[in-house]
Amino acid sequence: MIILGLDPSLSCTGWGVIRSDGSRLTHIANGQIKTSTKAPMAERLALLHSEIARVIDEHSPNRAACEEVFVNENPQSTLKLAQARGSILAACGGAELSVNEHAARLVKKAVVGTGGADKAQVAAMIKVLLPGAKVAGADAADALAVAIADAHLGNK
Repeated sequence: MIILGLDPSLSCTGWGVIRSDGSRLTHIANGQIKTSTKAPMAERLALLHSEIARVIDEHSPNRAACEEVFVNENPQSTLKLAQARGSILAACGGAELSVNEHAARLVKKAVVGTGGADKAQVAAMIKVLLPGAKVAGADAADALAVAIADAHLGNK
């Protein structure tokens, strides 16, 4: 089973692809898609969509997993996150790829053991669970964590 994990953000979306064979996990690829804050919103969303579509074409995952949207104190931030997430999910839908959605706390608990883990703890566990993987950055590590959590939670 090949799983695409997604950590959506308008500024830097992380993605990670793993193979799950029973309890054995293997790193395939990961990366980050950064958009310019100076670019128009439509251009930023189109870039996210096309890059995720490219990743799907390149790695042919069996399913995807994405963090659920959470509400920030700043409504504008929540709206931008929702728009980025919508663009990413549309790319998955366009490829007829099913998407499991998981709360960030559940992902952290599945990977680190506590729902309150910080980014450094998540990144450290990624190194343990996927030895030898060169992780592109914190957002890519979070996306790999989403994929790992999805592998443990099973097909929904």
